[in-house]
Formats: sequence, C-alpha cells, structure tokens
Amino acid sequence: MRWNLRLTAANKGIWKASELQRSLAEHGLVISAGKMSGLWSGQPASLKLEDLDVICVVLGCEIGDLLIPEPEKVSRPGQAETERAAVGAQAPAPAVIPKRRDGRSLPPE
Repeated sequence: MRWNLRLTAANKGIWKASELQRSLAEHGLVISAGKMSGLWSGQPASLKLEDLDVICVVLGCEIGDLLIPEPEKVSRPGQAETERAAVGAQAPAPAVIPKRRDGRSLPPE
C-alpha cells in the first residue's frame, strides 16, 4: 500500500502538517508532533482504524484516497526462485558448514 495523506490533504486545501494536526485535534484525535511528521512525510508503520476514520472525516475523503493499493509489489512464496529459474539465473549454492577432522561440526562464530 502507498500512503497518500499529503496529496489528499493538499486536494482539500491543507498544505501544512500543523494545519491538519489542529483539525484532527478538534475532532478528538491528538497526535504528537513526531507522529504527525511521520504521517505527513512518510509511510506510517501502524495506524489505528479509528484514527483513519477521523482523518477521513477531517479531510472529507474515502479510505481509498489515503491508501493506494500496489499489487505489483506482492509476490508469492517461491515466486522469486521460479522467476530466476525461468530467466536462467542460478540459485545460490547451499552454505558450506566447516567440520573438524573427527567429523564434528565447529562451534558457531
């Protein structure tokens, strides 16, 4: 998913993070300056659904305006190996574990 808060806010005439932060606080969502900076300029690591509701109300938008799907970034387990094999790339060689002469493995480094 791509986080699209800044563009959505700009489309509603909100150009500064502090402006949005004040509006959110007026609707009961108090956000610290650090978290607001992350929401405004980056991709949030986590966000409560209730917070998304408030953001949508303040901006007068839908959730689809804030979260843009990026299905091309999704891969199935094993898909990378299949694609490499199809292109002719070799899979990496298995790790070699050194052993002592008596057959026992060495301690981890």
